Amino acid sequence: MGLLSVVLLLLLISVQSCWAQDDPLLPFSEHLDPEQKVRLKWGFDEVQDTILFQLTVNTSGWVGLGFSPKGGMTGADIVIGGVGQNGSYFTDRHAVGNSMPVVDQRQDYKLLSLNESDGQTVMKFQRSIKSCDEYDLPITTDPIKLIYAYGQTDDIKYHGTRRGTKEVNLLRYMPKVTPTDSKYFDMIMVNFTVPANQTYYHCKIMRTPDFDQKHHIYRIEPLIQNMDLVHHLLLYRCPPGVTEIYESQCYTEMSNEKCMEVVAVWGIGGGAFELPEVAGLPIGGNDGDVLYRLEVHYNNPNKTAGRVDHSGLRFYYTSILRQHDAAALMTGLEVRSRYAIPPRAKTFLTYGLCDTAHFAQVLPETPQDLQVFSVMLHTHLAGRKVRVGHFRDGKQIDLLAVDEHYDFEYQEVVNLGKTKTVKLGDKLLVQCTYNTENRTKLTWGGLSTSNEMCLAFLYYYPAMNLSGCLSSPDSNALIAEMGATNNINWLNMMLSKTWNDTSIYEYQQTLKRINQTLIVSNSNQNESYNTGTIPDLILTHSAPCQNASSNMGTTPNLGVTHSAPGVNGCPNERLAWMSLLLCLAVQWISS
Repeated sequence: MGLLSVVLLLLLISVQSCWAQDDPLLPFSEHLDPEQKVRLKWGFDEVQDTILFQLTVNTSGWVGLGFSPKGGMTGADIVIGGVGQNGSYFTDRHAVGNSMPVVDQRQDYKLLSLNESDGQTVMKFQRSIKSCDEYDLPITTDPIKLIYAYGQTDDIKYHGTRRGTKEVNLLRYMPKVTPTDSKYFDMIMVNFTVPANQTYYHCKIMRTPDFDQKHHIYRIEPLIQNMDLVHHLLLYRCPPGVTEIYESQCYTEMSNEKCMEVVAVWGIGGGAFELPEVAGLPIGGNDGDVLYRLEVHYNNPNKTAGRVDHSGLRFYYTSILRQHDAAALMTGLEVRSRYAIPPRAKTFLTYGLCDTAHFAQVLPETPQDLQVFSVMLHTHLAGRKVRVGHFRDGKQIDLLAVDEHYDFEYQEVVNLGKTKTVKLGDKLLVQCTYNTENRTKLTWGGLSTSNEMCLAFLYYYPAMNLSGCLSSPDSNALIAEMGATNNINWLNMMLSKTWNDTSIYEYQQTLKRINQTLIVSNSNQNESYNTGTIPDLILTHSAPCQNASSNMGTTPNLGVTHSAPGVNGCPNERLAWMSLLLCLAVQWISS
């Protein structure tokens, strides 16, 4: 009996743990009503053009959710569903006024599950982000007015006061979870006089406030005093060997940069960034006296002298720890002058490859899969597109992130819309597209705004002691492939070459074809070097909306009713095996 009690306890803990974890495909959540009887969870994939919803309402009757142009019924795109005596029902409708919504001729919403138990109805469904027909409202990056209604029975009729409206930005959602003990600290430049240089990187080694225990940073906010000068900010965590507090120009022999583990990143045009409820950036605790390096890139094209700056970052933190420690990983093309972008190029591609199979070479602990939830894509002025391809077992399985209309003036950390799993052994290819039609000279990779970069900063959990996973074309292979004898000879060839469509394409293909040097670095700047090749990246497109006219009206029974039986009367729902084991264990002990 004692053993059975232990088994039951372990099962109960497992079930509670499972229930407590949020679905990584539904990372966002809002109560739509003041009484918190109507809860909407959602996640999306802009690359695949899909958005997933789960509507939970405290009722045993019908439930409805709509997207409204003005917040009312007229013109609204609506779905209604529930579980009746004959099974589940679900329809895609539109409203022409304050009357019963009309069933769409095309049923463009896909029902995934519909459950009802203990006076609560849960409806999970998916649709295209873009409009599928004239009655489906497109979901954009602007806030959209959500309307909801529900009944006490499955007789779909006037809802009375059981209705409401709430405006939510579904695709650019910023979580609004403020811990009860929320505090903040700032890491900023103080009275720094910006040099009269076109490009200048300034670094400042500093301490955070003292923490007697581990805390989690849950929100990062930029504090930018001179928007016309500050191009980007980075905060790095320093390894234990760095103990001196100082500030100087970055990336010089004097500065001796050792702090390269990215903690926070901000780019021009970006705003505040808030982490999901399940993760926070760790600070304090075992870190002890760890120092941090704040890097500010000043872009001063007019070379104005005497400007004073106080820019930096504000970090909101809490002692109420979240489920996971989060971290940031820099991926893409190594920032150095081993490659150049030709002038007069309508489109020119560069590639940076991250092979997660090499993580174990620099980590003392066992590497884990990455759960990636946000990303910041970064190039400079010539950048036009950035794509992050995801490869497994030699095949492309996804585009982790993509920006087909990259704008140098608008860079921010964006939610991916759902948590994407990068398994150990997977490869990530960062591909950047540039346009240099208005340039007459080579554009080199480098730190200056007039140079170029191709990077993707990935926010993920659980945190590992990693700082970078990058690549660069193998120098010796490039020299040999182009028929040069040494670096000087290769450089002269590049400078004297006649660049036209043919030579530009040939050089681009050479950069892609030759072996790449793969570099993985940890928090202490220990690095591994390996060789790899660039895979072909395909811009995948989402499937077109399906004409589900055959599913109009009552949706076929999904096998879920008011009291859907399972085994020996135990529930047969989505948490099937855990619920079943728990239920059977209770019956076993009771008998």
